[in-house]
Amino acid sequence: MSQPARVLSDSDMRRMLRHVRCGARATRDEVIILLSAKAGLRACEIAGLAWPMVLRPDGKLAVQIQVAGSIAKNGRGRAIPMHPDLRRALQALHRAGGKPLVGPVIQSQRGSHMRPRSIVNWFAQLYAANGLDGCSSHSGRRTFITRAARLLAKSGGSLRDIQELAGHRALSTTERYIEGDRDAQRRLISLL
Repeated sequence: MSQPARVLSDSDMRRMLRHVRCGARATRDEVIILLSAKAGLRACEIAGLAWPMVLRPDGKLAVQIQVAGSIAKNGRGRAIPMHPDLRRALQALHRAGGKPLVGPVIQSQRGSHMRPRSIVNWFAQLYAANGLDGCSSHSGRRTFITRAARLLAKSGGSLRDIQELAGHRALSTTERYIEGDRDAQRRLISLL
């Protein structure tokens, strides 16, 4: 059985963002990373995301992403509140693209939607270029779910909230994404 995708540390995220900011498609590439790590989107959802899913009817950026069932795994569409870093990056991408109202958020070099396999390959190349072993296109999603789980006590939320954000049918699937933290376990035991 293969190992689950590595959860990204804060320094991993900074390294990847620095790396893509030097590239030709810096704004788009930053959005790809943030859609994965700050919204928990799958490769197929990043590839299929269209501007109407992130814009209000007046053409301004919405406060949440409406993942349509047509691009979500098992047709499980959902609404995901937009993280401030992702919101800023999407605003920059929207401006750079001439403020489109339709079409793909993440464009291929030909201006169409990227394919899910292309997103998977894009992440593989990014992780390899940054020496991040054990990572896959699911690392950002796993990071999103793990971090959300660790912040539950502060937010007043529950695992059910994370399950809904992730678009999982079963809570047991969400639980498999959450990486344990040995230091937190030690702190917890010391409080008993």
